Amino acid sequence: MPTASDSEILTRVGPGTPMGQLMRQYWLPACRSDELKPNGAPLRLMLLGEPLIAWRDSSGRVGIMDHRCPHRRASLFFGRNEEDGLRCVYHGWKFDVTGKCLEMPNVPEKFRQPEKSGAKAYKAEERNGIIWAYMGAREKAPPLPCFEAVMLPEADTQSFWVLRECNWLQALEGDIDTSHVAFLHDGLLRPEELAENTIHRWALANRAPEYDVADMPWGTMYGAHRDATPGNTYYRFAHFMFPCWALIPAGEFGNYVTARAWVPMDDTHTMFVHFAWKKNASTARVRNDGTLMPGTRKPLEYLPRDTGWYGRWRPALNKGNDYGIDREQQARESFTGIEGIHTQDSAVTESMGPITDHDGEHLTVSDLMISRTRQRLLRATKALAETGTAPPGVDDPESFCGARSGDFVASSSLGWREAYAAEIRKSVSPTGLLRAPLAAE
Repeated sequence: MPTASDSEILTRVGPGTPMGQLMRQYWLPACRSDELKPNGAPLRLMLLGEPLIAWRDSSGRVGIMDHRCPHRRASLFFGRNEEDGLRCVYHGWKFDVTGKCLEMPNVPEKFRQPEKSGAKAYKAEERNGIIWAYMGAREKAPPLPCFEAVMLPEADTQSFWVLRECNWLQALEGDIDTSHVAFLHDGLLRPEELAENTIHRWALANRAPEYDVADMPWGTMYGAHRDATPGNTYYRFAHFMFPCWALIPAGEFGNYVTARAWVPMDDTHTMFVHFAWKKNASTARVRNDGTLMPGTRKPLEYLPRDTGWYGRWRPALNKGNDYGIDREQQARESFTGIEGIHTQDSAVTESMGPITDHDGEHLTVSDLMISRTRQRLLRATKALAETGTAPPGVDDPESFCGARSGDFVASSSLGWREAYAAEIRKSVSPTGLLRAPLAAE
């Protein structure tokens, strides 16, 4: 269990905080490409506790900068996006996507010092329909991430974004907690309701798996295992990847490519970004009779967008309406009475409060992955703060290409790491990036 000071390190992401400094070593998904139009309205963007704006200039270049004009601190959200620059409406100062001051029209020419009057701006890159932001201090930014799911062409990627109103860590930890699936999502589903060739039956037959956990070059990995048919073991493998990525075991390992970012907007708001290969096998909870498991029937719906800092990708079912919980359905056919896998996750993680109280937790053996991941994050964060050691993968993003999540059945004669490596060698890699994993750290 982390100490109070450790909890502060793990959960606080603003400028100058240890975790905020770690997050700023990496490129983070900031918004979708189609959210910005050339000469269009600037987009309010909250990232790592900093109120920013994102905008696209006349030539299609993207800028991400402090929303405040460096002159008198008026918000550039109200700026005029024109002729390859953003002009503050207060006094007409104009800036390009790098923050360089282009014009100071209200200042007599002999007093103008545009080279000293730039706006604070961050590096932005665009790839496969996503705009990435680098908020670190390096003059030359590190490489963009290059693991499988984020390298899929946009046409081959299914993605969605959702606001989560809680701290990034408690949101992410739901993705690396395998035992909750058999309760929160599948609590009333019985093994015999699934077809015999559905290997998820083993997760329902034994809802208390055993775990193996390891530190890996990309972060941490678990292999949750249960007995399957005689001589075989059912595995669910998942990963935490620095700084805020999770790979979940929600499909057949060999043909399943996914990654989910839990991007800290600030200490109490998180933007969930989901990437998945369109050719992934369906993860719908379908019973033998062809019907969907109650609680999984309702697609994710959004509230209308607004221009506020938290006005994007807000789910229609949220804490304001108790996530649409139906107590009659809960009593009869649904474990939660809440429709939608993501909505069920939102309900429990947001119910912990804006930042969960780690002092009140009672962690046990089923929480090994969560404990290990917190320890890994703390070590990396402290190493960066104390010795300047770059955290995992910043300078070697290809070291993350040994991570793949999913479930499978393997011979019980294999060790868990052997089973994982063997499955990697058999897997389909649509990008060609997947490779045998490096040794555990």
